[in-house]
Amino acid sequence: MIILVTGASHTGKTVLAQKLLEKYKYPYLCIDHLKMGLIRSGNTILTPVSDEKALTDYLWPIVSEMIKTAIENEQNLIVEGCYIPFEWSKDFGTEYLKNIKYYCLVMSNKYIMNHFGDIKKYASIVENRMDDESCTIETVLRDNAKILEQCQIYKVNYLLIDDEYQVDIEL
Repeated sequence: MIILVTGASHTGKTVLAQKLLEKYKYPYLCIDHLKMGLIRSGNTILTPVSDEKALTDYLWPIVSEMIKTAIENEQNLIVEGCYIPFEWSKDFGTEYLKNIKYYCLVMSNKYIMNHFGDIKKYASIVENRMDDESCTIETVLRDNAKILEQCQIYKVNYLLIDDEYQVDIEL
């Protein structure tokens, strides 16, 4: 089984992937790690602050082929990151799609307004964020509204975090 976990920055993608790893013993691929490996090794001219669309266009073809390879080898894998396009399923035939579950994490405006302090507090719970100054209540509200709109346009599965942060996935 392949589990795709995406969403806006600071929605808990990495925390959820870590919980799934611990619960199901599935390995996980953090797309940010792949991105930084390619950037640091000089295998791309992109940078950590390149346009998100450019990063998605560069990284997704690599990640989607890794997913196909895992499915062909009957291996489980959690893939986590914001560089999963909303139209991800078009890159897979039905024989692959039956082995993939997709989850997009989205925080409601109410949740963000009531819990922004917690969002900032837990930002580095799994990985150390070197520079988190650009994370403001305005950017989090804007990013989550944009993600929710895209989820609805593309009719993809999303988990709305509204009252309290209780995200769990049963496989």
